[in-house]
Amino acid sequence: MLTLASRMRPIWPLLALLASGAMLAAAHSFQRFGGLYPCPLCLDQRNWHWAVVVVSALSFGVLRLRPGFARWLAALIGLVFVGSMGMALYHVAVEQHWVVAQCDARIDLNDLALDMDGPVVAPKCDEIAWQFAGISMAGFNAIISALLALASVAIALLPERCQART
Repeated sequence: MLTLASRMRPIWPLLALLASGAMLAAAHSFQRFGGLYPCPLCLDQRNWHWAVVVVSALSFGVLRLRPGFARWLAALIGLVFVGSMGMALYHVAVEQHWVVAQCDARIDLNDLALDMDGPVVAPKCDEIAWQFAGISMAGFNAIISALLALASVAIALLPERCQART
């Protein structure tokens, strides 16, 4: 475990960027190809992953100049993943009707397939549009963000690889 954390520390920003990029790609694929349009809370969750992409890209650049900052940057990326997890958990709470949220219609109508003769219906935050094994997309986002946050913390806190003495 120590060896793995030591090896991943210099490339963690790139891996985090790829993970959040994959999450964004999946969300956009569900929207474009699956017809599952995002509610306002879904869009807020995407913003957190865009934040991970930006922080990770900047961190990767900083590590090229200052490799000693690897632990701090992994911790920073972990904090952004915690924010993503929190937003996703809030959305799950809204979907399960544990909390009441006023989801305003912050939907770009250009993204919706409009029927000019029918009413415009924006997706509702408290309705689950898709689920697998009883877990909604927001639930999967919370789980994946939590795992990535834990990985970031482990990479930031685990000690360096110990050299064997001869």
